Amino acid sequence: MREISVKKITQAIAELCVQANRELPASLEKRIGQAAEKETKPIAKPIMADLCRNLQAARNMEIPICQDTGMAVVFAQIGQEVHISGNFREAVDEGVRQGYTKGLLRCSVVADPLRRENTGDNTPAILHTSLVPGDKLTITVAPKGFGSENMSRLKMFTPAATEQAIVEFVANTVKEAGGNPCPPVVLGVGIGGDFELCALLAKQALCRDVDQRNPNPYYAGLEAKMLEAVNATGIGPQGFGGDISCLAVNIEAYATHIAGLPVAVNVGCHVTRHCTVTL
Repeated sequence: MREISVKKITQAIAELCVQANRELPASLEKRIGQAAEKETKPIAKPIMADLCRNLQAARNMEIPICQDTGMAVVFAQIGQEVHISGNFREAVDEGVRQGYTKGLLRCSVVADPLRRENTGDNTPAILHTSLVPGDKLTITVAPKGFGSENMSRLKMFTPAATEQAIVEFVANTVKEAGGNPCPPVVLGVGIGGDFELCALLAKQALCRDVDQRNPNPYYAGLEAKMLEAVNATGIGPQGFGGDISCLAVNIEAYATHIAGLPVAVNVGCHVTRHCTVTL
């Protein structure tokens, strides 16, 4: 049994919160640069160039890429041979607290959804844990802004739904969102499971590298079809119209009930942020 102290976990999460907000995954930044080169519309092309300059400015000035530094979503894969010495939940929230306050990141979390009093330190985090084989602890921090989160949708299709109907649902989600989620977007799509797992699959899909296609050839092909359909909407960068409305579509699928076919679309803005460390 390998022991990992809560202090080490807190420190790691604090650093991940700051890093994720200041620097995109390399593959996503590259995808934005490629989109800027491919874009042909006269209004859209300079917008894409501005997005590229913004990424570089954030890196050079060591400031957040976006003013909405998000609600901290934390995924923890805990090895079955790991013993955590202390309160894991408290360690996670302390890491978020330190990362957001010491890193001078905007604190956007309210303690109660109706009474709306800001907690002042961006806690509590959204925490998802899973047990995996081994003696390692892998932590992913994915700050999620709500300009894009608010545009996400879930639909309980019947098993009779066609592939085309699902593709159209994904494309229409982006079309109806317009410029609200700061396109070009990244889409996480969950298919299967039940109501809540489907939404979680979509969130997990957003944390997958945009260069990594679904290992199942069928779903890899469906990702390509969805990407094409979304870009055909013409929403374009920041909603001003253009060739590039979506940078990537990632699908995660799971078994489901014979009577159901849940599909969730978790919309990510062009700065879909996530950062991972293994302890």
